Amino acid sequence: MQTMLGVIGGSGVYQIDGLEGASWVKVATPWGKPSDEVLVGRLSGLPIAFLPRHGRGHVHDPANVPYRANIDALKRLGCTDLVAVSAVGSLREDYAPGDFVIVDQFIDRTRQRPMSFFGPGCVAHVSLADPTCPRLGALAAEAGRAEGLTIHQGATYLSMEGPQFSTRAESRMYQSWGADVIGMTGMSEARLSREAELCYASVAMVTDYDCWHDDHGAVDVAQVIAVVHANAAAARGLVARLPALLDPDREPCPHSCDRALTHAIMTAPDKRDPDLLARLDAVAGRVL
Repeated sequence: MQTMLGVIGGSGVYQIDGLEGASWVKVATPWGKPSDEVLVGRLSGLPIAFLPRHGRGHVHDPANVPYRANIDALKRLGCTDLVAVSAVGSLREDYAPGDFVIVDQFIDRTRQRPMSFFGPGCVAHVSLADPTCPRLGALAAEAGRAEGLTIHQGATYLSMEGPQFSTRAESRMYQSWGADVIGMTGMSEARLSREAELCYASVAMVTDYDCWHDDHGAVDVAQVIAVVHANAAAARGLVARLPALLDPDREPCPHSCDRALTHAIMTAPDKRDPDLLARLDAVAGRVL
């Protein structure tokens, strides 16, 4: 199998520079329309598919991003590895605005979003003990350091519903839980990527100290946007360095991300819903 890198761009990251043969393509999925068309091309000889999470122009709020359609579209195009870039607030003094964080754990506080491709008619349980791919996360950290970025490797991301920011009491509570950064999209993508048997890495761009910080006050959206724009070029630089670090000939993931469904499907073959199976053709075709 050939390696293909999928990239989901967060706030401010609406394109990837330097793609050879770049073109925007529409991808139809059984889960509805993705956030936008997908930009496909090649970087350092490696095929790339880039999808802006909120759509170009930022038209989808975090609760209404079509997460299942996005992950299905990238899998359908042939992606094997997925790097998600997102803006986050910091819950730690030493994670400063402008820093980048390679997330390896999540706490989920979302409430309104579809959490699975599976359901009645085809039940599946995948492990999320380690929701990101250590191999891909380490490569993302290596690419970031080569780009000259301040990288923190290994952190817990508190995924909140939004679109409002936290109350001060919530922010301090999340600190007490051991969360390091806070955002609104990461866990939704991590869950679905695991079900789609994609290696997934989360690259978080720190835009602000969340409102817990007495010296910085409440989250200032104008200030956040300024840091987002400054970080966007750095994030694109990190992504541009990644293809050269990935082996174009895809070996099995040493952490079994690409085999997450091997023993996950519980519903007996004769009890499976044909309509749901048809929708799972890209996501779970390997095992179905």
